[in-house]
Amino acid sequence: MKKIRKPCGLHCIKINHLGVRLGEQVILEDVNLHIHCGSLNVIIGKNGAGKSTLIRAILNDIPHEGDIEFKDRENGRIQKLKIGYVPQSLNIEKSTPISVYDLIASYHYRFPVFLKKKKSIAEEIKEALKIFEVEDLLDRQVCKLSGGQLQRVLLAMAIMDEPNLLLLDEPVSGVDQSGMELFYRTMEYLKENFDLSIILISHDLDYVAKYADQVILLDQTVVKSGSAKDVFASEEFKEIFGGEELPGYVSKKRDRGKKAGEITWD
Repeated sequence: MKKIRKPCGLHCIKINHLGVRLGEQVILEDVNLHIHCGSLNVIIGKNGAGKSTLIRAILNDIPHEGDIEFKDRENGRIQKLKIGYVPQSLNIEKSTPISVYDLIASYHYRFPVFLKKKKSIAEEIKEALKIFEVEDLLDRQVCKLSGGQLQRVLLAMAIMDEPNLLLLDEPVSGVDQSGMELFYRTMEYLKENFDLSIILISHDLDYVAKYADQVILLDQTVVKSGSAKDVFASEEFKEIFGGEELPGYVSKKRDRGKKAGEITWD
């Protein structure tokens, strides 16, 4: 994997009039978004609002209306969009002997897992894992990884092709509060050091308030977007989330009992 340059601020992704229908049922309708490189964009909304469907449409996994453009604002060129994706979960049988090396090598290099490990491939994979401080997991069985370890391995796997857009579908489900804090700090690192945009689905509104550059409130369409402060103070937010407590920054109560600076992924 080549070292990815820092975000240039000149690329943008435009989602134009995107819609998804299942027979007569409207899942998404007229979704319009403008995403800049070097930004963390968080999709929020109630269950059934179409959040995961939007991710699948962007991945072109399901039929949809509308189009997605990737533009270089410096010269207006439309380029092919490269996407990295981290799913909500990965179902692997506990007895599956596949290692982290096997998983990534078979996906990125189409290298048969039953062949002897190739040193050049192992070094490239290790370089990507090192970004997320899990290079020591190269030979570990995937089925024996903790939730936080697997998350970091999947992130490393997702950025190896140097994507323009990183899609994350609730990747912190099953990770504890201290792990979530480190996850969002990692998102900060990615958006500041890699030339990509991030779209993340999250229900963790405290962390969204603290880290998101753009919050997208979805309810079949984009009903409100902007800074966390603007979205959380909006009538649209209050109407959708009702009497729920407005999020602020991460509560210190959650870290009670931990030493200062103590963060774990597990």
